[in-house]
Amino acid sequence: MSRHPVLPLLLIAAFAVPACTRNTAPASGQRHPLKGKVVEVDLAGRTVTVSHEDVPGFMPAMTMPFVVLEKDAALLRGVSPGDEVTASLVVSDSRYWLEDLVVVKKGPPDPNAAPGRTQEAHPGDAVPDVALVDQDGRPLRLADFHGKALGLTFVYTRCPLPDFCPLMMRNFEAAEAALVKDLALAARTHLLTVSFDPMHDTPEVLRAFGKPFQKTARPFTHWTLATGKEEAIRALGGALELEYVDETQSFTHNLRTAILGPDGKLRRLFRGNDWKPEELVAELKAAAGAP
Repeated sequence: MSRHPVLPLLLIAAFAVPACTRNTAPASGQRHPLKGKVVEVDLAGRTVTVSHEDVPGFMPAMTMPFVVLEKDAALLRGVSPGDEVTASLVVSDSRYWLEDLVVVKKGPPDPNAAPGRTQEAHPGDAVPDVALVDQDGRPLRLADFHGKALGLTFVYTRCPLPDFCPLMMRNFEAAEAALVKDLALAARTHLLTVSFDPMHDTPEVLRAFGKPFQKTARPFTHWTLATGKEEAIRALGGALELEYVDETQSFTHNLRTAILGPDGKLRRLFRGNDWKPEELVAELKAAAGAP
């Protein structure tokens, strides 16, 4: 399934997040058959983490969390780590979830499934001033944004799940549209999206990927896309609780979006995907000291 068959299990605690537990859902979506082994069950969050096989025509094998709808929450009470399951993965324009969850074989928990955790980030923490490269191949550092409030998030361009990386891009797109309407606020803020897939997400790929989202007359003047060396991204992401595992053509990962103050220190960390663009704008405005 992966070049690192044990490592995805270290991300369980970070992935079973409330971001996947909204109570409403679209009436329909594309359906894909899913088969795999259960790693963790979160009854309160209505989430099951599954180490699944390839989903034909949609995404490769990986370990990741899935939400079930409220009407199907009782199904999770019969599911345990180690169980082999089948289900229908339903993907809409903005969400994904499981339906028709069935245990086809009971099994013992995986002894290697001990969760791993990064060090918890707190407001006021220093953030590593790592070296990155932007969508035009130019070197940059976080220190280049000192003096401005910075909104920072992480994605990879091949992410197939609509409420993971694509949602982060849409949220930043909406936030940028609001920020650049006020020239004074735009001058005191900046957005930065960092890819943790440097082998694929080259500057050229990032420019092509990011340009349709840009809301400024000259693209990338207020919102920069960047990547860098693996050790730099690990250092930056680790300071902000980002967890990701390379699954060859995809990544198992969580979501972290940070607000850094003009001094480069952490002011707020959004965990998961429940935050809204207007919240990001408000946090950036406050961090920039804008009236």
